[in-house]
Amino acid sequence: MPARTPPAGTAGEHDGAACGSLPCRSPAALAGALRREFASRADPARAAAMAAYMRGRFSFLGLPTPLRRRLAAPLVKAWAGPPLAAAQALWTEPEREFQYVACDLLHSHNRRLAVTDFAGILALAADKSWWDTVDSLAKRVGDLARRYPALIARLDRLIDDDNFWLRRVALLHQLGWKAATDEARLFDYCRRRAGDPEFFLQKAIGWALRDYAWSAPEAVRGFLAAEGERLSPLSRREAGKNL
Repeated sequence: MPARTPPAGTAGEHDGAACGSLPCRSPAALAGALRREFASRADPARAAAMAAYMRGRFSFLGLPTPLRRRLAAPLVKAWAGPPLAAAQALWTEPEREFQYVACDLLHSHNRRLAVTDFAGILALAADKSWWDTVDSLAKRVGDLARRYPALIARLDRLIDDDNFWLRRVALLHQLGWKAATDEARLFDYCRRRAGDPEFFLQKAIGWALRDYAWSAPEAVRGFLAAEGERLSPLSRREAGKNL
């Protein structure tokens, strides 16, 4: 069956680079190869339901997550170029599935991310922002912060950023750190954002505390006892789910 030509305006036509063999030669070729893989499996009815679930913020091809990951896996695994460059190319594609692949690619190649990629990952988090990509990118920010502790000072500024999605990144960057969590910093960030009216930040405070409670339940209980009145009911409720 002949390969489908990507629609006009999509990555893949920008440099004429075909991806007939792995690995793809450029980010644009990767995006074009993914589009060809996805095109025959697009499901307009599912796409409409997925767009509705995301409140109409994004267009979709209608690929369920297991299928999308199965189709993308060989291309993602074989990618040998800079991970951030690939993610940036995928971020320009109109359908949300491409941003999901970008997040999966950054996860798969996270050990190849460099300290110089920190600002670029934050730029992705600030573009086409919603919880479905921001939370994954927050973990990549955390990966970099653990490897390059000098980045922590930038997170200390990010918690007060004008963009609330970037404040959410700062709150969530220690998810999964368990005993390695910087408890003082986590609690400080929660205090600094305790009065924030934004739903996604109230939720993030609760999530960050709930995650840490798996490793340090007494510390989280103590924090809630001391600071709980400053937190929103949503944050308190979420924080206490593991206690």
